[in-house]
Amino acid sequence: MGSSATKVVLLDGSQTLKGKAILESGMDFASASDAALEAALGESGAEIGDVARVISTGYGRKNVSFAGSTKTEIACHARGAYHHFPAAMSIIDIGGQDNKIINVDAAGNRIDFKMNRKCAAGTGAFLEEIARRMDVAIGDMEPLARKSTEVVEIGSFCTVFSATEILALIRRGARIPDIARGAFRSVVKRVTEMGSFPGAVVATGGVVAHNPIVVELLGEAVGREVKTPPYAQYAGALGAALYAADETD
Repeated sequence: MGSSATKVVLLDGSQTLKGKAILESGMDFASASDAALEAALGESGAEIGDVARVISTGYGRKNVSFAGSTKTEIACHARGAYHHFPAAMSIIDIGGQDNKIINVDAAGNRIDFKMNRKCAAGTGAFLEEIARRMDVAIGDMEPLARKSTEVVEIGSFCTVFSATEILALIRRGARIPDIARGAFRSVVKRVTEMGSFPGAVVATGGVVAHNPIVVELLGEAVGREVKTPPYAQYAGALGAALYAADETD
């Protein structure tokens, strides 16, 4: 249950994905979690009575009434990424309201992590604000950025100051595609300045799932390929489901 979106993953006894759902968290986390579970059950063809164990994670994990227990989002993102890439790695998760870097060893044990929750810079909220200032839909940012022909630097990490900077760039004649790509580069710069990236690099989160250009720019920034798991936005939910499966053995 993230601050922006609520994700549900249903696994069967062999850890095969049977159902998934994603909804906006909105202002009523309990209702959002209920609706997301119902949607995932509908996709799987299962009923609530078929569910053996539920673990919730994320910003609103304590608002999930049907969860048997909770796990931190750090633990669940690490578990979800490691499930697809079992190796020492650095996980970069870029969400709607925060971003995090999680380092795990070859056995999947967490070594350390860093999280940015004090500022919207480097998050989906930053991109949404930039899109609003440019009067474009957030879903159009990626295709616009791919039309960029010139480098535009967005110097400020602060969302408020960056918005003002965008207006100044527009007044000076900067093209919207170049500004869009500059916004994605700003997100990547903010994230990569948070720490180092030993081992393989895996990117997760909604920003990554909806904007593959971010993965490409991350790869340029860290100097090697950045991998993404299937359904990158569901990494934390998958990790929670895997922990739930452990408790039903």
